Amino acid sequence: MGIEKHYDAVVVGSGPNGLAAAITLQRAGKSTLLIEGADDIGGGLRTKELTVPGYMHDVCSAIHPMAMASPFFRSLPLIDHGLELLYPAIAAAHPLDDGSAGLLYQDWSATLQHLGKDAPVYSRLMRSVVDHWETLAQDTMGPLRFPKDPLRLASFGLDALQPASWIAKRFATEQGKALWAGMAAHGIQPLINFSTAAIGIVLSAVGHRYGWPVPKGGSKSIAKALLSYYKTLGGELKTGFWLDDVNALPKHELLILDITPRQLLQLKGVEWSNSYKRQLSRFRYGMGVFKVDWALSEPTPFTNAHTRQAGTVHLGNTFTEIADNEWETSRGKHVEKPFVLFSQPSLFDSSRAPEGKHVGWAYCHVPNGSTQDMTAAIESQVERFAPGFKDTIVATHSFNSMELQQYNPNYVGGDINGGLMDLTQLYTRPTLSLTPYRTSQKNIYICSSSTPPGGGVHGMCGFHAAKTALHDHYG
Repeated sequence: MGIEKHYDAVVVGSGPNGLAAAITLQRAGKSTLLIEGADDIGGGLRTKELTVPGYMHDVCSAIHPMAMASPFFRSLPLIDHGLELLYPAIAAAHPLDDGSAGLLYQDWSATLQHLGKDAPVYSRLMRSVVDHWETLAQDTMGPLRFPKDPLRLASFGLDALQPASWIAKRFATEQGKALWAGMAAHGIQPLINFSTAAIGIVLSAVGHRYGWPVPKGGSKSIAKALLSYYKTLGGELKTGFWLDDVNALPKHELLILDITPRQLLQLKGVEWSNSYKRQLSRFRYGMGVFKVDWALSEPTPFTNAHTRQAGTVHLGNTFTEIADNEWETSRGKHVEKPFVLFSQPSLFDSSRAPEGKHVGWAYCHVPNGSTQDMTAAIESQVERFAPGFKDTIVATHSFNSMELQQYNPNYVGGDINGGLMDLTQLYTRPTLSLTPYRTSQKNIYICSSSTPPGGGVHGMCGFHAAKTALHDHYG
């Protein structure tokens, strides 16, 4: 028998955070093995023919406002490894029943012109974050620590820690309020929760700073570029290896896990301290999602002409309607007119569908663990703002929240954020600690979106986990 290879680190899970952790360790000169349970890499970064041949659908994430807003991703030569990002001029649109829409242009001036009387409010809320994102990112996209710019962070926090519902009262127009509602609702929680304003501010501001790009060829292109770079550093990959017992792993010094607290507690071959187990067992998961993909015969015929040019469309009408429905969903109810996030990537990337054809991508929020089919409700919401949409449907594929969990165990009950990101779990995730990436075992770390800064395709959870491990063991 040959001698088993010994690695400095094994990283389990090849989503953006697992890839980020592996890259960070490999860049530090450590030998790493990246392990993935599925047959292909990516976690939430996968693109497949879910409906009929020739139509390429993003299985999970589709639009990536945080990708280039991530200090870690910006430090990598991903363009040299095949990543091409496409930038819709209108990053997001929010149509209303009256035919108007709230619009987020990547261009700052165009957004202010569109907002009219709400422009001063919007500018006061966003301008400093747009201008100083790089500094703020260092202070917000990671664990709690002494900030690089305390005064600017404090100024940001005065707005960011408020409920989105409070901020909405500053806007005068229904279009401005609705645009704000759609941004804040990405937080997947009631808009009356404290800190929901942070999600809306950050997504809007980075939309101006970096756009909301569509990866050419689908979200898998981001994973492929990360893997390509990782391999040039000498990193190794093993797919098709579902981990349930750490004793099955190759010899290693460090183990970094891109999994959430529930899987951590179920892991065999490791004994957690009682205190750590108690904290993990109290970790709270948020609402789930129900997702639909469509093969379409033509572009989605939104009544509002600008909405037909947007990469992302928020469907839910007014702030009040969205806030009410998100509240009801958080209380365990399935609503008739859910808030829907819709993306139309084939408008900007012709490789997603046969010539002249298109794909649509959407999800709505549902109670965690829901198995109810929300396809009809989502399609009716699209039809509401795009009459004739249902006639364009060639084929449909859907995931309920439990099917999403089966596809990716990190989506517990369909929660794609790795746990509720409310005020009490925004930075104290998964435990109350200044170094939440550490576990009770000194050589095991957690790097999933259940750690700061939480959900999104940015890799910062993996980056910080790997940096913590390096500091602990190598100084």
